[in-house]
Amino acid sequence: MARKVAILTGGGDCPGLNAVIRAATLKLTRAGYEMVGVRGGWRGLIENDYMPLDIQSISGILPRGGTILGTSRTNPMKTEGGVELLVDNLRQNEIWATIAIGGDDTLGVANQLNGKYALNMVGVPKTIDNDLSGTDYTFGFDTAVQIATENIDRLHTTAESHDRVIVVEIMGRHTGWITIMAGIAGGADVILIPEYDVSVEETCDIIRRRQSGNKSFSIVAVSEGAKLTTKEGEEQLVVQSDEVDAFGNVKLGGVANILAKEIKRRTGFETRATVLGHIQRGGTPTAHDRVLATRYGAKAAEMVQNEEFGLMAALQGDAIVAVPLEVAVGERKMVRQEFWDLAQTFFA
Repeated sequence: MARKVAILTGGGDCPGLNAVIRAATLKLTRAGYEMVGVRGGWRGLIENDYMPLDIQSISGILPRGGTILGTSRTNPMKTEGGVELLVDNLRQNEIWATIAIGGDDTLGVANQLNGKYALNMVGVPKTIDNDLSGTDYTFGFDTAVQIATENIDRLHTTAESHDRVIVVEIMGRHTGWITIMAGIAGGADVILIPEYDVSVEETCDIIRRRQSGNKSFSIVAVSEGAKLTTKEGEEQLVVQSDEVDAFGNVKLGGVANILAKEIKRRTGFETRATVLGHIQRGGTPTAHDRVLATRYGAKAAEMVQNEEFGLMAALQGDAIVAVPLEVAVGERKMVRQEFWDLAQTFFA
């Protein structure tokens, strides 16, 4: 009887998920394994919600955004009876191993299930935020940066035409990887990210210097998780709601609108705010992300075949390697000083 392997996608959706599913399914099916897809992330394992995966079902999904399996932010560790149901369902359905594709929340659950409950877990790093340790890059990040850069390019032309300051809000809860990369690539004049403080006063001073130097417009790129600080020591994290999800995360958003009002109030310059939001997650993945996700999926399949559990596929240099899940979720990967120093070079 063929060993059965489940694959799931958890947390926020991301370009490249289907490429991972395709690669892992293709490789394991051809090796004689039976593949099943779990609908809705960890919730699907709790609710016994599966779909068969075979060569036909993965045909044509490589360039598709999102995930054919669906996803959720379900945390079985915080769901009453969730872990017990999950474990029982895996055993009753004779699922021998599970490939979990996700960020620190999803892979944190996989790490606990592997360690505490001796379940055979393999991880694949997925997050547009690129904040997982143990890997140089996560798939989905390149696509998000490309989308954000294209939008900054478009904002340049309208800002210059109307002599405006435009504040563009970019995704990034805890880290500013997308913002700093897109900001550098798109020529943003000020960049605000969670890792490093640029006060509201400093932001306004940079904009004033541009105006005095015959630059009648400015682009400010800000991460949704950047705190607004002032020289007086005030600090504000802008949230849409105090409610938290199953992993304790608040819903962020709106920092661009508040910052734009402050810039206009302090400088008198006409200022607008643009929130990119979920367009950074959607659509077809870049070629880079398709290849990286495919390599990750193939590596995850290889780890299953070799019974290398409790590990995550990771990119280190040019090689795809296996690293412990506990390393991947142990410490968040923050924007390094060298990137921040580079970005500041181009502040006015």
